[in-house]
Amino acid sequence: MAARRFLWIIAIVIMIVIAAAFAYRLFGTQIMRMAMVPSVTFEESAKAPDPLYGNPAGWLAHPALPGNPARWAPEGYQAAPRPGAAVFYITPTAYLSRDRWNAPLDDTDTNDRLAIFLRSQATVFNGVADVWSPRYRQATFGAFLTSEADALRALDFAYGDVRRAFDAFLEDVPADRPIILAGHSQGSLHLLRLLRERVAGKPLARRVVAAYVAGWPISISADLPALALPACATAGQPGCVLSWQSFAEPADPKQIMAVYDATPGYTGVPRRGTPMVCTNPLLGAPGEAPAAANMGTLLPNSDLSAATLEPGRVGARCDAQGFLLIGEPPEGLGNYVLPGNNYHVYDYPLFWANLRADAEARLNGWQAAR
Repeated sequence: MAARRFLWIIAIVIMIVIAAAFAYRLFGTQIMRMAMVPSVTFEESAKAPDPLYGNPAGWLAHPALPGNPARWAPEGYQAAPRPGAAVFYITPTAYLSRDRWNAPLDDTDTNDRLAIFLRSQATVFNGVADVWSPRYRQATFGAFLTSEADALRALDFAYGDVRRAFDAFLEDVPADRPIILAGHSQGSLHLLRLLRERVAGKPLARRVVAAYVAGWPISISADLPALALPACATAGQPGCVLSWQSFAEPADPKQIMAVYDATPGYTGVPRRGTPMVCTNPLLGAPGEAPAAANMGTLLPNSDLSAATLEPGRVGARCDAQGFLLIGEPPEGLGNYVLPGNNYHVYDYPLFWANLRADAEARLNGWQAAR
């Protein structure tokens, strides 16, 4: 239930693409439920064939995939020809249909959106890692607008694909190779479950360079202990979790806080009154940094064909609750901002160059420690 409610808040960004902001403010929840919640049962919902993760075609990004969008880089950067690590990156929600609970693997519109996410988010890692990103039958947007049991079934079904892809990833990546785990939105939800079920307390944890859990709240006391990895406290620290939620000021995160305060954490204790993990990507740690510390914000067009990096565009600071505040709304980044000045969709692009440097520093730290 908590996962669905968090995703309801986060996934509003998709509705901004397809609904007028005025209508959203007046009738938001009712409109979204009528338009987006599937009208069929989970059992009746048409399902695509299982993804085949032993084949590069079963992946959105794979080292052997022709035209891999995760190999893209803006001017002045390039993907490493022989990267030392491998990253498992889980995409956010991009499926909007209500004719089934889980996305088919061959939906053109969904795959086009996912390619944009790969280029604007997963590419921060291609300087040090091969990027693996699975096609998975993600839960549709409408699954996060209802408390129907079918919604939870859809979420579990999506995670099943992610888990199988992760197993295939581990089989193909040499056992001595370091790995980076990353996700965003629905992808971060599945990543947190992977951390709890497949990494915590396992030998695999020693291979984790870092886990980038972007755009998802993690309570320091109620959630983090279940992950068995600490929050990143210093730049270059390996084996830790990064998490941030970007807001311009004045920030109004009351929707997130209402759910956060009402739900238990992964350890079973309440989240209410507990601060969240906040990593400032400009520092690689909690704290405050001026815009001068920003090495490059990615300013894309619709398909990133002419994306540019602008340094010094945005500063950031962690507030007492654990939200990442970026100051006044930056020019040129406003089309998909959520209510309350929530810059969720820009969590990676705001700090693209710094996150790229962060991944390199943590890999160097991991190697030095061994």
